[in-house]
Amino acid sequence: MQKEEFIYWAKRVYEADLNPSTSGNMSVRLPDNTILITSSGSSHGDLCDDEIIKIDMQGNIIEGDKKPSSEKFMHINIYKKRDDINAVIHSHSPYITAFAVADKKIDEVIMPEFAFHFGSVPTAKYYMPSSDNLANAVAKYFQDYNAVLMQNHGIVQGGKTLKECFYALEALQAYCRTYIYAKILGNVKSLNKKEIKEIDKLKG
Repeated sequence: MQKEEFIYWAKRVYEADLNPSTSGNMSVRLPDNTILITSSGSSHGDLCDDEIIKIDMQGNIIEGDKKPSSEKFMHINIYKKRDDINAVIHSHSPYITAFAVADKKIDEVIMPEFAFHFGSVPTAKYYMPSSDNLANAVAKYFQDYNAVLMQNHGIVQGGKTLKECFYALEALQAYCRTYIYAKILGNVKSLNKKEIKEIDKLKG
């Protein structure tokens, strides 16, 4: 992957309000098993070449003069857990993070798209950001899931590419916005088990 493509998706993330200000981070694993990751304190909205740091699977800097994201070991642990994941976006979307702050599970099937693409999103226990405990707790869930909510923190989405991660997060953000608006209107109606089973058949 070229840095230009990395920057393109970083800007898409920012414009979609998935990472306001300087929040969040993202990375890709390259074919040689090195990682491109955003630098600490950088903004996805105006990310520059020198704010994309290349590190190895131990977290050591290979290329770049800036400090890589403090969440680098969370990304590394996810890559070690799953060979099929080669991109990770850690998002602080206000709509998604609201569920993490409210300790509200993202598991009610209110739209067919959610049942088809997610089913449910697990929540990792709160640990200090950038800590080994957080990195390990999040990576553990990637054994069975592609997205993990973090209590009082945000969400981590993995995928084959940054494009796949972006669209998954955008879809999940739309779900969360819809859920919140429905709550404001006074009622959330979920699909029943029969309706969900019919949707599952489409995955075939």
